[in-house]
Parts: sequence; structure tokens; C-alpha cells
Amino acid sequence: MNEAHRITVDPELMGGRPCIRGLRIRVKDVLELLASGATQEEILADYPYLEAADISAVLQFAALQSDHPVLRAA
Repeated sequence: MNEAHRITVDPELMGGRPCIRGLRIRVKDVLELLASGATQEEILADYPYLEAADISAVLQFAALQSDHPVLRAA
């Protein structure tokens, strides 16, 4: 399921960085928690205003950001 609509960018919020549903939690914050070994369940317990679909949206967003072509000189 595509959860991309959960990621918002507002120049007036968090310096225009991608956030979750207009909340003051950045995509980067959740990615860092996951990278440090936190489980989805731990994140949801620590941030009760987040939903499981928010974490899916963060991962989808990160995957799309890393999928860019690499151009090489011939």
C-alpha cells in the first residue's frame, strides 16, 4: 500500500524538511531510530501519536529518495 501521502513538506515546519503528517517529527528522525536498532513496536510505544503506516511511509519515502540514476561519462 502506498502511504506517501503521510509525508509532508511545509517550509514553515522544521525548516521544510520532510515530516510525518505535519507533525514535528522528521522522516530522518524515524530513519535514525530504525538504523540504531529500534523496532517498529518500540518507536510506536515511544511516540504514541505515530501509526504503523507512518513508519511504512518513512521507509517508502527513503527508498524513493535513494533511487536515482547514476550518469557516467562515456
